[in-house]
Amino acid sequence: MTTTVQRVVHASALIDFGGARILTDPWLSERRGYRPGEPRAVATAADLPPLAGIVISHGHYDHCDLDALAAHPDKDVPFAVVRGLAARVRAAGFRRVTELDPWQSTRLGPVEVTAAPALHGVPEVTFVLRHEGRTVFFGADTLRVPALDEVARRFPEIDLALLPINGLRIRPALNRQVVMDARQAAELTAVLRPRLAVPIHYAFTAGRLREATVLKLVRDRPDLYRDAAADLAPDTAVHVLAPGQPLFL
Repeated sequence: MTTTVQRVVHASALIDFGGARILTDPWLSERRGYRPGEPRAVATAADLPPLAGIVISHGHYDHCDLDALAAHPDKDVPFAVVRGLAARVRAAGFRRVTELDPWQSTRLGPVEVTAAPALHGVPEVTFVLRHEGRTVFFGADTLRVPALDEVARRFPEIDLALLPINGLRIRPALNRQVVMDARQAAELTAVLRPRLAVPIHYAFTAGRLREATVLKLVRDRPDLYRDAAADLAPDTAVHVLAPGQPLFL
């Protein structure tokens, strides 16, 4: 079985387990204060390939773009989402939605999906996706929290980790950090020990005014993660992917 991953934009990716495609954290539009900062590999929901399922880590617009996703023609595509989000997904017209707490599992087509811990200031989970001997960890935009170490204990052979790196902070909240940064992502890589790792969640822009007054972030520096991972997790091969560029596992 050939397994590939392609970044769509931000934390949205297509993970293809031999034809069973899983879409993560869909973001298919933009609005004032929310710019992807890079080209999107998929223009609209109608341009998505056939999907085995969709996972959504939390309800923020740039990870849960349900208004744009509502144009997807298959309203029976199954979802796995953080607990509390199902009503919003169903309101967008989708009928098959499973809510998960950490360590609960479901199946999206042939792919086993297990929710894992996360911390982001709103209810959130990360996900472990498995099919026919391939295991992918999707880190959404969580902080680096000790609870994530349990992922390595439960899933000791991870083929790929998708990890956020922009270290987002909220300026009005005394620069409170809400997303892991590149060094923290590398520390988690050393714990998870994946064969391959791909940084995500680093090109987002919020506009000059919003970044000056609301958000503080490190942007467009996946090299920081690559260098830190080379130091802390030298057995993991890091790949920085342009949107749409495939990586074969």
